[in-house]
Amino acid sequence: MLQVPFDTMALVESQLLAPGTALIPFKLKDISGKPVSSVDFNSNLLLVVFTCNHCPYAIASWPILVELQNKYASKGYQTVAINPNNNPNYPDDSFEKMKPFAEKNGISFPYLFDETQDVARAYGATCTPDPYLFKEGKLFYHGRITDNWQKPELVKERSLELHILAGLGEGRASEKAIPSMGCSIKWVS
Repeated sequence: MLQVPFDTMALVESQLLAPGTALIPFKLKDISGKPVSSVDFNSNLLLVVFTCNHCPYAIASWPILVELQNKYASKGYQTVAINPNNNPNYPDDSFEKMKPFAEKNGISFPYLFDETQDVARAYGATCTPDPYLFKEGKLFYHGRITDNWQKPELVKERSLELHILAGLGEGRASEKAIPSMGCSIKWVS
């Protein structure tokens, strides 16, 4: 279980992207340095989530992201995590720290590094975590992961999972998206 350092990180909400927006292409290196492209994925549902190693909001979301990947991969769901925090003032998010972090936390899906931060800018990502769920290449959901990031035992709504189920044709989810929240992306310039 990850230890979440609940400190005074600045809270930022995501800026919602319009449903139906086409998947924004990317080609980034994974934790082994291998290039991974958005065209490499042919899943019915693709979650592109901007996240990192150090933010308490992101740390709290990692176990959920791992659980969702394990639970729904066989049904056509795929997670791709992207770390946009290439900022020397935040060494815990450096490329070199990503592989050990992924191994320690059982992250089996692609974890990519947005070295130039261009992909995060193209998506309009603002915080970590900032999840974008695409169905057949079109934005299906952009919003919070759950209704209580800090106390998982008190979660009443698993918003992202409800949308995954809806995207798989196994349920319904609210059409109103509540923004994700987390630490601001650590922009370089």
